[in-house]
Amino acid sequence: VDWSGSDFITMGALLVTVGLSTEFLVRQSGSTAYRIGAVVAMATAFLTIWVNLAVGMIGDENPYNLLFGGVLFIALVGSILAGFKPAGMATTMLETAVAQGLAAAGGINIDLPGALLSIAFPLPWLLSAALFRRAALDN
Repeated sequence: VDWSGSDFITMGALLVTVGLSTEFLVRQSGSTAYRIGAVVAMATAFLTIWVNLAVGMIGDENPYNLLFGGVLFIALVGSILAGFKPAGMATTMLETAVAQGLAAAGGINIDLPGALLSIAFPLPWLLSAALFRRAALDN
């Protein structure tokens, strides 16, 4: 591994943030579907950040990759506005999946292999949305 000290600090901060956020989310509901949806959403957010920091979703060091930060912003702000309630979380994860897909599709002309990889990223957001929807229906 060719990491500097700041790389280890960044990854440590990312792991702590994702871990604490996941813990917060799974405590919002006793529903198994909600909890799995939260874990899937946080894992997808983690992978989005990790891939972008490591090699970039759409080419290495390409400013286009900042759009994926916007995708995560949608997930965060939407979750807060939804009050972390299952129905609102389902809608937020669906919106996040659409944003992720649009950002990925927009990068096809820039970096086809990277865009094709990132086009797969809406799938776990959609799975999370379905799990949150299931939790909302169970209430």
